[in-house]
Amino acid sequence: MGNSIEILGSRSLPAGFDHPHASEEARAIAEAGLILRVQVGSGVHGTSISGQDDRDEMGICLEPRAFVTGLARVPRGIDSDAEVEFEQYQRHTAWDRPGGLANRSGHGDLDVVVYSARKWCRLALAGNPTVLLALFVPDEETVFRNSVGAELVDNAHRFVSKLAAARFLGYLESQKAAMLGESGAHTNRPELVAVHGYDTKFAMHALRLGVQGVELLRTGRITLPVPEPDRTFLRAVRHGEVTLPEVLAALEESEARLVAAGADASVPDEPDRRWVDDWLHRSYLAYWATAER
Repeated sequence: MGNSIEILGSRSLPAGFDHPHASEEARAIAEAGLILRVQVGSGVHGTSISGQDDRDEMGICLEPRAFVTGLARVPRGIDSDAEVEFEQYQRHTAWDRPGGLANRSGHGDLDVVVYSARKWCRLALAGNPTVLLALFVPDEETVFRNSVGAELVDNAHRFVSKLAAARFLGYLESQKAAMLGESGAHTNRPELVAVHGYDTKFAMHALRLGVQGVELLRTGRITLPVPEPDRTFLRAVRHGEVTLPEVLAALEESEARLVAAGADASVPDEPDRRWVDDWLHRSYLAYWATAER
């Protein structure tokens, strides 16, 4: 892994571009303090469709002392006098096209989010499925990792607990609701609904969450890409080769298995917050000592 990486380049941002986490100042913080960056999304799960998917990447960074112990803030996007705390840097290449933030990412686009280590740890300790994934990405899908990031990955088990059961179930149910277009949820892929009667991508991700949640609760790990035979079934769902009644039955079974796994999980009741707190303390102090010379 290299020692530095450019997040999305320092290109001039489009006129009118405005996102609370996409300022050039936020980008510079994310680049300078980067400790880990990996591919996430369908690509790493093994469920992507050639010629259709964008590339999703997630990173973790350490921010400067002034943003942790002081009152420093970053601008809220372009042409804004408002400032926000640095919690993450987020950029989608789709935003560079006419239409800006309203654009939907598609084939060839890159979506990047880089969390501050403190925010990422808060989410991971709570069992958030999205951020926990970064701990289990194989080397071939790792874009950047330094010694601090390596120590984090080597201690993935410190973050895993029974708290993940409720989070995975909640995420599964949210994807299921979006798949069906239920009240309060919606699909941004009406073309899939028109052809298949449901949003096949939401369906695939809902079922994937069930598979990965059960594995995490029973083994303390998530295997990437999704192992067979589950991967083949998920890809069939994604391609619309599985009927809606069959998908609903599979989701009902996934929910039941996830609830059962949460009840008899072999992982700890709570994550190792003491170790995480110590890792954050040591990592930030070491980064500040080096960065501020």
